[in-house]
Amino acid sequence: MGGLPAGPVKPNEHDYAMWERQVDALMVLLINKSRRVITVDELRRGIEGLGAGAYDRLSYYERWIASITQILIEKGVITNDELGRRMEAVKARFEGTT
Repeated sequence: MGGLPAGPVKPNEHDYAMWERQVDALMVLLINKSRRVITVDELRRGIEGLGAGAYDRLSYYERWIASITQILIEKGVITNDELGRRMEAVKARFEGTT
């Protein structure tokens, strides 16, 4: 887990999926000095708060989006209901294109 001694990091080189690029871009916007919606420290706190099971199961950017989501809910930027409705709308749109 983050912050625990585990030896050298073995980088995993791969092409980034579009959603991973979008998560990265979202974080850049959220930490922008003019907005400062989220800090890097908050992101790290959220990731470390996932617990060992989730931390080990989730990919790098899945950890990021889980942390970002929780922070935005904690700060009242979005609600669980708003997020749920938006996810349903995206799911319906996606299912309509397949």
